[in-house]
Amino acid sequence: MRNKFLGTGEPGYHPLRKLAVISAGLRYAVLNDFSVLYKAVLSLLVLGLALWLHAWVDAAIILLATGVVLAAELFNTAIEALCDFVETRHDEKIRIIKDIAAAATGVAILAWWIVLAANLLDVWSHLATPLAR
Repeated sequence: MRNKFLGTGEPGYHPLRKLAVISAGLRYAVLNDFSVLYKAVLSLLVLGLALWLHAWVDAAIILLATGVVLAAELFNTAIEALCDFVETRHDEKIRIIKDIAAAATGVAILAWWIVLAANLLDVWSHLATPLAR
């Protein structure tokens, strides 16, 4: 795809090429960044439980929270990699930039944990109810 700012690249929009780039980036992140991998796996497990219990709204909320936290993790990873590429030595400004990116990810993780915990408690109450009778 042509870069509108630099004027480089091939003209035209290629959706399949875009999907290939997205897939490659996500595959790299999952295989090389444990924080992305465990969030994806844990979310899939809780999502599976929500779908099994036919909790469609819960499943949608889990998908949204997971999408936000994974996007935050990917942005954080990209920012850290870019900072390390630009400045290999310790730099206080780079540290602050990385800390801010990590804080944004931390906020997303907190919201994600709250969503998963609330849904797990809901699932637990659904599973425990027949046992109490």
